Amino acid sequence: MASVSDAELKKMTQEERVTALGMRTEQLTGKSLYVEFDPDAEERFEYPWAPKVDFNKRTEIDTDDMTNTEVNQAIRAKMAEGYGTIVLQNPRGKHSLGVGILSKLNLIIEGSTGYFGVGLIDGPNVRITGRVGWSCGENMMSGTVLVEKNAGSTFGAAMRGGDLVCRGSVGSRTGIDQKGGTIIVGGDVGALTGFMMQRGRMIICGNAGKNLGDSMYDGTIFVGGETKSYGVDAVEAELTDLDKAWLTRKLKQYGMMPDKGVDHFTKVVAGKMLWNYDNLEPNEKKLIL
Repeated sequence: MASVSDAELKKMTQEERVTALGMRTEQLTGKSLYVEFDPDAEERFEYPWAPKVDFNKRTEIDTDDMTNTEVNQAIRAKMAEGYGTIVLQNPRGKHSLGVGILSKLNLIIEGSTGYFGVGLIDGPNVRITGRVGWSCGENMMSGTVLVEKNAGSTFGAAMRGGDLVCRGSVGSRTGIDQKGGTIIVGGDVGALTGFMMQRGRMIICGNAGKNLGDSMYDGTIFVGGETKSYGVDAVEAELTDLDKAWLTRKLKQYGMMPDKGVDHFTKVVAGKMLWNYDNLEPNEKKLIL
């Protein structure tokens, strides 16, 4: 890396600074990708132990007098009987409902849930008619989760795939450590949304709080309203025609298309100044942070 003085770095644009500090080449090492499924198998995208369910076979579970553990056990029992559509009635804000479902299922929760709802899922389609607490959809792998009202903080924490949608507003640290998938918020989001984001996309139709995209490594955030401030290494980028086409398709899919379209959205990406942060000298780290 060429020697550049602090004074020279301060005069540079962010793009020029990235090049001058030698951070154009991503240096990642680690294990190769483990292939979970045989691509030649007749039936794909299902775990071998996943129950065979029929979406037309529907049942209701009144959870009013049940613990969250009993509710989750009841869901699994009904799935083992072949029920593909399960309705949870009277959830009363119980925590950790519908977690760890690793197969196809239509799960409808009529009411609000507490913390860690429908986390660690891989496959089900979930609709929650009320509100959700912290960390809804944490470590979600695939499927869809649609929340009709508002959501708490850390919505979609460490999410890896699928669509996680909230029609209302969401608390702080939305999509923290997001590794894939799509998060869509119809209202506003709180501070530190997209913190340490690694992959995936996020659509915020309303306003964003302080430090949006702080320390994000990769991924894309689209904001339809105002952003209070950007975090470290989060920068605006050009909204392309491809971006607009994707936004239009995704928002129409959930009936959340703004009346004025998508041209007003701001695109936020990683400035990539932190990609090789550990290789920088102490004085260079200060200039970035």
